[in-house]
Amino acid sequence: MKAVVMAGGEGTRLRPMTANQPKPLLPVVNRPIMEHVLRLLKRHGFDETVVTVQFLAALIRNYFGDGEELGMTLSYATEEVPLGTAGSVKNAQEALRDDRFLVISGDALTDIDLTDMVRFHRENGALVTIGLKRVPNPLEFGIIIVDEQGRIQRFLEKPTWGQVFSDTVNTGIYVMEPEVLDHVADGESVDWSGDVFPKLLAAGAPLYGYVADCYWEDVGTHESYLKAQADMLSGLVDVQIDGFEVSPGVWVAEGAEVDAEAVLKGPLYVGDYAKVEAGVELREFTVLGSNVVVKEGAFLHRAVVHDNVFVGPSTNLRGAVIGKNTDLMSGARVEEGAVIGDECVIEAEAYVSNDVKVYPFKTIEAGAVVNTSVIWESRGQRNLFGPRGVSGLVNVEITPELAVRLASAYATTLRKGTTVVTGRDASRAARTLKRAVIAALTASAINVRDLEACPLPTARFQTGREEGAGGVYIRTTLGDPQGVDILFLDDRGADLSQGAQRKLERVYGRQEYRRAFPGEIAELSYPARTMETYAREVLRQIDMTGVREAGLKIVLDCAGGAASLVLPTLLGKVGVDVLTRNNALDEANPTETLAERMRDLQRLGELVSSSRAAFGVRFDPVGERISLVDENGALISDDRALLVLLDLVAAERRGGSVALPVTTTRVAEQVCRFHGVQVEWTSTSQDVLTRAAARPDVIFAGDGRGGFLIPEFSTAVDGIAAFVRLVGLVARTRLTLSQIDRRIPEAHLLRRSVPTPWAAKGGVMRHVVEAAAGREIDTTDGVRVVAEDGRWVLVLPDPSEPVTHLWAEGPDADAAQELITEWAAVVERAVS
Repeated sequence: MKAVVMAGGEGTRLRPMTANQPKPLLPVVNRPIMEHVLRLLKRHGFDETVVTVQFLAALIRNYFGDGEELGMTLSYATEEVPLGTAGSVKNAQEALRDDRFLVISGDALTDIDLTDMVRFHRENGALVTIGLKRVPNPLEFGIIIVDEQGRIQRFLEKPTWGQVFSDTVNTGIYVMEPEVLDHVADGESVDWSGDVFPKLLAAGAPLYGYVADCYWEDVGTHESYLKAQADMLSGLVDVQIDGFEVSPGVWVAEGAEVDAEAVLKGPLYVGDYAKVEAGVELREFTVLGSNVVVKEGAFLHRAVVHDNVFVGPSTNLRGAVIGKNTDLMSGARVEEGAVIGDECVIEAEAYVSNDVKVYPFKTIEAGAVVNTSVIWESRGQRNLFGPRGVSGLVNVEITPELAVRLASAYATTLRKGTTVVTGRDASRAARTLKRAVIAALTASAINVRDLEACPLPTARFQTGREEGAGGVYIRTTLGDPQGVDILFLDDRGADLSQGAQRKLERVYGRQEYRRAFPGEIAELSYPARTMETYAREVLRQIDMTGVREAGLKIVLDCAGGAASLVLPTLLGKVGVDVLTRNNALDEANPTETLAERMRDLQRLGELVSSSRAAFGVRFDPVGERISLVDENGALISDDRALLVLLDLVAAERRGGSVALPVTTTRVAEQVCRFHGVQVEWTSTSQDVLTRAAARPDVIFAGDGRGGFLIPEFSTAVDGIAAFVRLVGLVARTRLTLSQIDRRIPEAHLLRRSVPTPWAAKGGVMRHVVEAAAGREIDTTDGVRVVAEDGRWVLVLPDPSEPVTHLWAEGPDADAAQELITEWAAVVERAVS
């Protein structure tokens, strides 16, 4: 039986370590990752192995040769262009003959029992057996769920937290029958998990999952690279370490010289022919490569130093990686998370700060303090996107410098010469950051059409209207005057999809920004009459028949925000009697606390009832979301407001479908069924809801948090368009909001949040699925467990906070309370 080792990846997330060498050659305790993999194969009897190569293929072939030194026979299948995980194996088909074979990644560290996995495959008569491992954070892997016999039921590639239904992930280790390759096209880019396995599963093919109790680490990030070294030194992975264990956990390879007055606190590793002088202190999880010289007074802790590095006197390395053939001169200091590429020079007393990346062949001058990465010139990676775009404290986490780097990364993902729309709320912080964004965009050959202060729906509308590539909108974080959100929009004006976000994050992490040549610096322009154009199109595309005849009186609260820039133009043409408050931009108070919001809603209710208005509407500060007050001055909650608008739209349209997140009460189904309308349940992601609203049969969508999508005008959340749609609906129905609310059944929907450490989230979801065995499960977003009588509970991990959210709905309040208490206990037991 042959094995296939996939070694064609570039390892872009590991740059600069992989800037000039392939990822499989990165050393883990002084031996390439792929060599550990080949030795594992040899140990389990896989003597003949085919290696698939593409990126810097010659380096891999030159290092391993024909495999004689390892006691194996190696052959190579070279891809001229990347062919994907399945395409690369198909490319090696000729070397595999027509026998069962094993596929394994050349850049993951593992000690999986391959012999037992093959036995499992053979005994189950599987077409494909996938090696599985339980991990704390499954977001970057493919999730797979199996039944009690190990047969695969479902899998999902790189999910969001809302899609996590297990912590059992795909290790990329497969045992396969030869006929599998008949399902892979020749010469095309094809992936196992994304293309081949879903089709086989749909066809009922016997796909099995082998849940391995083993060590497995996908060495895909700098953090996991350091972790793999530490785990190997700690004995957590069953691999051979070359050298002699001179004291517990202290390994010294052949020919190394360690002065008796050096301090060594293991576990650590000193490579062959390395030299450690007196007065040096080597602390836990330090790894020295071959021929490394460490001079007196140096201090190294959790540092990984590749071959032929000179570490000068009194240098200090903590949690850093140093590439081969690099010189660190006297007194140099390299901090946590920093990576120095191959053949660099860090001169005397230079300081390289946390997370800085220095690419190969660079020199850091003596005494320099380096706080940003040195690529051609510029910084390191973090998890950028949250539920509100890129968010943080003004001038602490979100600075003009960060705004420039973000905008540069965004521009790099777009074609030169395209156009981006920019806008902001009323705050000075947003104005400052927008200027930084505009500078970066134009410097990257992206034309900018700046709307200045404007409602967010106007910016979305103008972005979708322009023949451009996207938009950037900056606003104060709702409820936090010290916070700011930077929203990146696609060419339709919708929030970037998760795929586009990941692409932007990759560029930002590598910091390989595009810069325009002097003659390519782009233009900045200020389009005229955008508010008038937006207002005109709202009234043209939304049905306003019957409004003038109804003689409605309405009270509006603009919250001192950007909606006040559009409403005067719009209201003059609607044909209603309007009383407005807070209808001027308030730079000093660009957002509102919950207490301020409730105070203003109470005041709005008083104005509505005293003026005998039909209803009241309060916009949020950027005009994106609305809150409703009925004709009696009573606040309609966001949940009920969604049902009220849903009932109005469905009653008028009598057909089509509506898109709602799975967290919405199932009373919505009753409302839609009564009016002959279908419900399409979506995840809670704004991006997914927006895509659903773009379908031609969708007549309405809402997120249950005051956000409404009016598809005939826009597929994005738009508070102003929702207000205009509501005016037309109320005018034609001749019913009050309280009458509409009363005819809708009462909902008994409860919500609770349970603190959940990040490392426990995947395990929580697995326990939930196990606890739900035998009951109906919906994994549209999170795990929703449905009882026979219709009551349900949804368990959904938060994407940006260490909590798990639960929603439960029952026929009455007591049943909902009992249900949410029961499943909160399941989550709490999984955490503990």
